[in-house]
Formats: sequence, C-alpha cells, structure tokens
Amino acid sequence: MTRGTGRGTGRGTGRGVAITGIGVLTPGAPGARGFWETVTGGRPTFRTITAFDPARFRSRVAAEIDFDPGDHGLTLRQRRRMDRAAQFAIVTAREALAASGLAPGDLDPARTGVSVGSAVGCTVSLDREYSIVSDGGRLPVVDPGYASRHLPDYFVPASLAREVAWDAGAEGPVCVVSTGCTSGLDAVAHGMELIREGSADIVLAGATDAPISPITVACFDAIKATSPDNDDPVRACRPFDATRSGFVLGEGSAMFVLEEPGAALARGARVIAEIRGFASRCNAYHMTGLRPDGAEMAVAIEAALDQARIPVEGVDYINAHGSGTKQNDRHETAAFKRALGDHARRVPVSSIKSVVGHSLGAIGAIEVAASALAIEHDVVPPTANLRHRDPECDLDYVPGTARELRVDTVLTVGSGFGGFQSAMVLGAPGRWRS
Repeated sequence: MTRGTGRGTGRGTGRGVAITGIGVLTPGAPGARGFWETVTGGRPTFRTITAFDPARFRSRVAAEIDFDPGDHGLTLRQRRRMDRAAQFAIVTAREALAASGLAPGDLDPARTGVSVGSAVGCTVSLDREYSIVSDGGRLPVVDPGYASRHLPDYFVPASLAREVAWDAGAEGPVCVVSTGCTSGLDAVAHGMELIREGSADIVLAGATDAPISPITVACFDAIKATSPDNDDPVRACRPFDATRSGFVLGEGSAMFVLEEPGAALARGARVIAEIRGFASRCNAYHMTGLRPDGAEMAVAIEAALDQARIPVEGVDYINAHGSGTKQNDRHETAAFKRALGDHARRVPVSSIKSVVGHSLGAIGAIEVAASALAIEHDVVPPTANLRHRDPECDLDYVPGTARELRVDTVLTVGSGFGGFQSAMVLGAPGRWRS
C-alpha cells in the first residue's frame, strides 16, 4: 500500500481523537512501560490462584496483579472505601494524566469527562461482603449488621466512574459502560464521541475489572470457558493453538487521556495515536454462543474502517480478541477473512490475552493500550504458547516472538457475552490524512 495517502477520518471530520496519555495496570511489571515490556516479551503471567483457596474449582489458574494500593499513593480511607477495581482505575487514570502532561489542577472541571467500562463491577467486595453477612454462606437469612457501610457503593457500578471523577476533579459527563467483555472498547469509544461532539475537551476513558473471586471462577467453571490446565499454569492459555482449552481469568485496568488533536498539539502534548473509527454490533443469537461465520464481527470491522476512511489494505496489525476458546478463535478468524478478504492472510494478528489473561470488561481498554503502543514503537506483540497449528485458524498469529514492523493503522476487536461485537481503528498521528 501507499503510506500517508489515505482519505480523512471518520464521519467526515477529517481527524481522529488523540490519545495523549496512557495508564495501565496488568499482571507483570507495573505501568504502561512495564505492561509493554511484558506483552512484547511474550512471557505469560499465569499462576495458581493466590487470592483465595481454589482447590474446589475446575480452573485454578489466573493472571493476578501483585498490587499494594499503598505503593500507588492510595490513602487508608480510599483503600477502605474503594473496591479493588476502583483502586485500579484511580491508579491508571493518574498515570494517564501524568503521561499526558496534565495535572488535575490543569483541567477545566466542567469540560472534563470520564467514561469507565466494567463487566462485573465491584465483584471482589461484593463477594467478600456476602461471605461476611452470611457467615461464609451458612446462614439462609443474612445479618446486615455485619455489612460494610460502603456496601451500597459496591452494588452500583457507577461508583467506579465517580471515584475517577472525584480524584481528577472532573465535573463534565461521567458514566459507566457495561457491555460484558467489550466494555473497555465501548467505554473508550464513548469517550471518543464526547470529544467529537464537543461535550468535553478532555476525557479520561478506559476500563477496569478485578474479577478474580470465588463467584466469578465458579461461573466460568459452570460453562467450561476457562482453562482446566492447572498443572502447567504458564501454558494454560493458548489462543489459536489446536490444543487450546479456554481462557485464563485476569484482572487489570487501562485509562487514557483523550482530546482533540489540534488542542493537544497547541498545548505541546505528545499524541501517541489517534482513534479513527469505531463500530459495535450485536448478533441477537445466543447468550454465550457465536455463529461460526463471524458475520456480525465482520460487519463491525467494515463499519469501523468505513468511519475511519481506511481501506482494508491499510490495516497493518490486528489486535485480536483471542481468548483461547475454540469457538471464539474460529469465529474471529472467519470474521477477519470476511471483512478484509485476501489482506487477512497478509496482516499480522496476535492476542495479548496469551500473556496477561482475560480481564473481562477491562481487557478491551488494555488492548487499546497495546494497539497504541504498537503504533508508537512499530512493534507487534506476539501470541504466546502458540505451538500447534489449527487448520481452521490459518492466519499469521505472530507466534512466540514480537515482530518489528512499521505500524500506521491497527484494528482491535472485542467479543462479549450477549452477542456484542466491537471494532476500533487506531492510527499513527499525522498519517492517513486527507
């Protein structure tokens, strides 16, 4: 393809929305830099669950974060009040703001928005509080006298966005987006729209989830979606591999500073990448099942590329959903072929879930971070643990080792229970201009 000669970006705007700050918290080394080193190194972060005794569960491995909130500047009161997922969001939002060259005092409160995605909200705290009020599940009638005074906050996912808004001093549009495993992508897209429509000048957008708890593990055990390969945790998640057996539950958060590119450059900010297009579809088919032809994801991909005004040949890298379940890997492989045609066989595809696990609603935002950093560094992260070729998964999945490659445009996709299919297009700043 010819670089830098594409048409303008989505909806006739002639521009994207700038990402000027990234904050990430995932298993492995902390921060956006540590995250990038972890995923490009292709070193899975899986281990036997330590958050609770997993002995009675089918799947006993997870991608856990070694997280001490005190090390990240959270006060004792914040630690008492906030669920683990909220703590993650605060830490990553602060990192994103600092990376963008902004401090809370620099923001116009009324022109600053927040969009946070989460699939399961304050699961860790809810699970803990139920265990307390029910005396470990032994009481048929619970005793509310033992409940935390913060329990109402744990029931309301909006508390996650509220905490980020309070911490940053944001008084503009604030919301939570909860669309299952596409929550992160969809929340970033909502932030993009707030900038595009002029409702905010700065948006803190991203997602957070801390689902590693008995109730979540039990739910995925019931449908056999998670890997039962407990004897070899490091290899438990093998996206696109013929021997794959399910995903590994993870946890984490990624937050971004989004703003209009011209305004960002005017204040001297560094634009890491631009969000050029987004689309979401629902298959209206099955709660957990996917049609094998990938039609709905393909439609979302086509719509996102159309909004970005980028031809299929302009896609340099696909950051896949790549959960490691048989139906998902085949579904999105079919979707890439359907949407991109022959180019699907030429473009590298990889799954970072093979390294940091599947953090449910958070992972879509974490994958946006990987996509933006791939553009910044011109490096495609690998798919770990891919050793045995599946004839139905026959694309270039970048097995084992990161690949240096000029990356101007990234397509990142997500697939969620309920039939949600989302696709986002990110581009290098200053390229693919009209």
